[in-house]
Amino acid sequence: MKLLYFAWVRERIGRREEEIELPAAVSTVGDLVSWLRSRGPEYENALSEPDVIRVAVDRLHAAPATLLSGAREVALFPPMTGG
Repeated sequence: MKLLYFAWVRERIGRREEEIELPAAVSTVGDLVSWLRSRGPEYENALSEPDVIRVAVDRLHAAPATLLSGAREVALFPPMTGG
C-alpha cells in the first residue's frame, strides 16, 4: 500500500510517501493511524492528535472506521481551510 503525507504531516514525518505492508491487525483507517504512531517519534509527533488528521483512501475522504481491505493508496493530511 502506498502512503502519502501532505503539509505539516509530511514535514514532521520527514517523507512525502512510502510503500508499506500492513500488519494483519490493521484493518481500518483508525488502526492505521494508531499503528503509524508506534513506528517512531517522527510519526508520533505528526499523528499525536489523530482527531485532527484527515485521511483519504483511494482519493476518497475516509472515517476512522473505513476498512482498508483492497485499498491501494492512503493519504494523510491536516485539516484544510477555505478562503
